[in-house]
Amino acid sequence: MTMEVDILSQISQRFDALRDAEKKVAKCVMDNLACAASSSITELAEEAQVSEATITRFAKAVGCKNVRDLKMKLAQSLAVGQRFINEPVEQTGVHGVYESIKQSMDLNRKLLDEKDIETAVNWLHNARQIIGIGMGGGSTMVAQELQFRLFRLGYAVSTYHDGLLTRMVAATADSSDVMVILSVTGYTPGVLDVAQLAKQYGLKVIAITQAQSPLAEISDLTLPIATQETDFIYKPSASRYAMLALVDVLAMQLAVTHKRRSRDRLRRLKLALDSYRGGGDRQPLGD
Repeated sequence: MTMEVDILSQISQRFDALRDAEKKVAKCVMDNLACAASSSITELAEEAQVSEATITRFAKAVGCKNVRDLKMKLAQSLAVGQRFINEPVEQTGVHGVYESIKQSMDLNRKLLDEKDIETAVNWLHNARQIIGIGMGGGSTMVAQELQFRLFRLGYAVSTYHDGLLTRMVAATADSSDVMVILSVTGYTPGVLDVAQLAKQYGLKVIAITQAQSPLAEISDLTLPIATQETDFIYKPSASRYAMLALVDVLAMQLAVTHKRRSRDRLRRLKLALDSYRGGGDRQPLGD
């Protein structure tokens, strides 16, 4: 797999070391990225008012093999979207963080299918063990939350996020196990690989991901989430809250479907915590 380096960062970091003529090229490129990516070497030289040889030297100075490689990397920077190049306008201030979470919750609540939740709860309750898989920042955290929610109800559950470990676990699991895979996009190659491997060994795979994604197509059951990403790239994505909400839904349904079992576990947990830390009787159970 080719690891691409962001060319705009390379230009910024090496700017001070460039020759004066090369700095003119750098400014020309940064001022109009789309034009620079589509211009010929002659057009770019005329725009920057330098020689064609300077364009070639500039390309090598910023880590490119040649001008063609430079243009390809500029095009790749454009492909990630203008919101990561141009300064977006902030419209909502700090309160916008709370508003985006609320909007995400409202959107994803409409996607909830109670029959699919019932099916998932049945599979999880009857599983020999529950395996949570999450890769990346948000998905890893929510997969761990799945473990934290379910172990206190007495379920054998563990989570993994390392690519190699997830393959090892999938290869050694049993057909009576259930794998829950969390992925905001449903496109991560490592996640797709482990889902396919788990299916080959007969595991039921529940995906918390976007509908119609590659992961959704592989899985036996998809609990869909939807994301609303804005042009304001500095605010953390609210998509992880949609996954967290589904984890809470699954945990609550497992608990109320098997109330006596759940009540006994939760009471034991409460007793162990209160005798250790003290405090009022309304403190969360280990949160």
